[in-house]
Amino acid sequence: MRGIFRNRLALAGGALLALLGVAALAAPWLAPYDPLGVNLPEALLPPSPAHWLGTDTLGRDVLSRLLFGARISLVIGFIAVGVSMLVGVSVGAVAGSWGGWVDAVLMRLVDTLLAIPTFFLLLAIIAMDPAERLLALGAWPVVGPAFAALFQAVDPRLVILMAAIGLMSWMGVARLVRAEILSLKEREFVLAARLVGASRWRILSTHLVPNALAPVVVNATLGVGGAILTESVLSYLGLGVQPPIPSWGNILNEGRIALGVAWWLTLSPGVAILVTVLAFNLLGEGIRDAIARR
Repeated sequence: MRGIFRNRLALAGGALLALLGVAALAAPWLAPYDPLGVNLPEALLPPSPAHWLGTDTLGRDVLSRLLFGARISLVIGFIAVGVSMLVGVSVGAVAGSWGGWVDAVLMRLVDTLLAIPTFFLLLAIIAMDPAERLLALGAWPVVGPAFAALFQAVDPRLVILMAAIGLMSWMGVARLVRAEILSLKEREFVLAARLVGASRWRILSTHLVPNALAPVVVNATLGVGGAILTESVLSYLGLGVQPPIPSWGNILNEGRIALGVAWWLTLSPGVAILVTVLAFNLLGEGIRDAIARR
C-alpha cells in the first residue's frame, strides 16, 4: 500500500475508480431523471443546464443512463474477471503442482483455447442464445423453482455475458499461475513442508497458491478494464446488454444512429469507457511496480 501511495498515477487511478464506484452505487440518488423515462418532445437536446449531457433519440437523459450504465458495466467487469481468476488459478495451480501428464494435458488445453480467436468465439456463444435454454430449465420440477427465483432477480442474458467473457479469458491466468507454482515449489519453505509430512493439497493451498497470487492481483486489475471493453464492444454490436437496460456499450450503439446530428450521444459513453479502463490500467501498473519493489 505504501508503494501504491507513492505512485501518483496509481493513486489517481484508484481515486477515479473509487469515485466511479460511489457514483454507480448512488445512481438512484444522483441521477436527475429516470434512465428509462421516454420523453419524445425533448429528444436529441444538446447539453444544457437542464440536461448536462443532453438527451437521446427517445428524450432520455444521457447522464442518468450513464450513471445506471456504470452499474452494469462494472458488475460485468468484476464478475467476469472473478470467473476468469477462479478457473485460471485452479487450472494453473493443479498443472504446476502435479506436473507430468496432468500438466501436459491442461497446458495443451490452454494452448488450444489460446489458438481460437476469443472475440469470434464469444460472438458464437452469445449468438446461440444459451439464455433461452437456461430459461427452459424452469420447467424442470427439481431445478425449476431455483432458476425462477434466480431469473426474477438477474437477467439470464447478463449471466451468460459475464460467464462467457470470464470463461474466454482464464488461459493467460492459468499460465501465469503455473509458472509461479513451478518456481515456488522448489523453494526451501515448500521442501520443509514436504519433510514434515504435509500433504500435496495442504502445500498447494497453504504455501503455493497464496504466494503465487501477487501477479494474479495485477492481472485481475488489468483484466477488469479489458472485460468492460469487451462488454462495450458486444453491446455496441447489439449482442451484449439489451435495451432498455442501459450500459455504456448500448448507449454508444444508440448514439451511432444519430452521430451526425447528436455528437454528445457517443462522446459521453466513449469518455466514460476511456477514463475507466485507463484508471484500471494505472492502478494495475502501480500495483505491479509496488510488488516489484518489495
